[in-house]
Amino acid sequence: MEHLNLVATFSEFKEFKNIDRETMMRILEDVFRHMIAKKYGSDENFDVIVNIDKGDLEIWRNRLIVDDAEVTDPNKEIAYSEAIKIEPDFEVGEEVSEEIKLLDFGRREILAIRQNLISKVQEYEKDNIYRKYKDKVGEIITGEVYQAWKREILVLDDEGIELLLPKPEQIPFDHYRKGDTLRAVVLKVDMKNNQPVIVLSRTSPVFLERLFEQEVPEVFDGLITIKKIVRVPGERAKIAVESYDDRIDPVGACVGMKGSRIHGIVRELRNENIDVINFTNNPNLFIQRALSPAKITSIEIDEANKRAEVYMKPDQVSLAIGKGGYNIKLAGKLTGYEIDVYRDSDVEYDDVDLMEFDDEIDQWIIDEFKAIGCDTARSVLSLTVEDLVSRTDLEEETILEVRRILQNELE
Repeated sequence: MEHLNLVATFSEFKEFKNIDRETMMRILEDVFRHMIAKKYGSDENFDVIVNIDKGDLEIWRNRLIVDDAEVTDPNKEIAYSEAIKIEPDFEVGEEVSEEIKLLDFGRREILAIRQNLISKVQEYEKDNIYRKYKDKVGEIITGEVYQAWKREILVLDDEGIELLLPKPEQIPFDHYRKGDTLRAVVLKVDMKNNQPVIVLSRTSPVFLERLFEQEVPEVFDGLITIKKIVRVPGERAKIAVESYDDRIDPVGACVGMKGSRIHGIVRELRNENIDVINFTNNPNLFIQRALSPAKITSIEIDEANKRAEVYMKPDQVSLAIGKGGYNIKLAGKLTGYEIDVYRDSDVEYDDVDLMEFDDEIDQWIIDEFKAIGCDTARSVLSLTVEDLVSRTDLEEETILEVRRILQNELE
């Protein structure tokens, strides 16, 4: 009875761990053969028969019948006088198969078997998880937030496997609570202290690439190729695309009708601004496209040092640099050139739009100047301090500081 209960327990353990039948049978056989070899010195002449479905396990020892005086290895040979006690018709030279009961091993050995089995199953589970997710690196998975900590989020997949989303791999505006569903790409899989550690990412360019594959059939089918992606997660991204089919507009296909395809990606990335650009091997044209929406007057490229001097009208400079400098930074990463922006020196354009100073002057102050028709630096400087004080709601001290910033820029 103890024999059957033990195997039944193993079977329940198998179901709990979701191990397939063949694997469980192999693990059981390996564990029992290890025990047999330890007790008898060898398992070569033993048959271990496992039936997980019925909860049966049988162990048979096969021994050769020899004369009583010729027994040299009791494990592989049996004396004739002992053999006929099992079956009176046996003769010398025949083989005897004798069942070994689990109870013959003793309680301590049975407990050792159980512990060994648990260890083997856990080892298999860890290895199985590692191999499964090693093959999923670069793929998007959907999981449920189980616990959100300050430095990382613990996520469970649909099989209850634990995954980690560290803080650096989260988009700055990500905020999750227990029970929320999230999507991320499998970044890497490591083994630490004999435990598989699966790390997810929502900031990796690969995550954005996989989202495009899901939303844009032409990308998934290979009709449109993503050449390169650069990102400042949660702020801005630039993606260069190309199609070898002249009938396909790669940018239009990625954006979709009225932005239908890209809107879902933008929402997933917490309203990250995504620029989709036609790739080209012409560096001048590629840099021009990468700096969009700014319009360029001329470009001078130093191929040896991978630098580009870009000239444009003053009112285009702020667009080229972008909020926080993200536009020009990402354009440089996308094209592989260090980009320097210069204002066109023509007198006709020797002025600067006030919006270009939004990193130094508060927006509400700029709005005050715009309300009285002052949209550029020179239009503000053309008026006296007294005029500006009387025509706006700004303090004299504020106006003096603004004039100082504008004068320094024009000089």
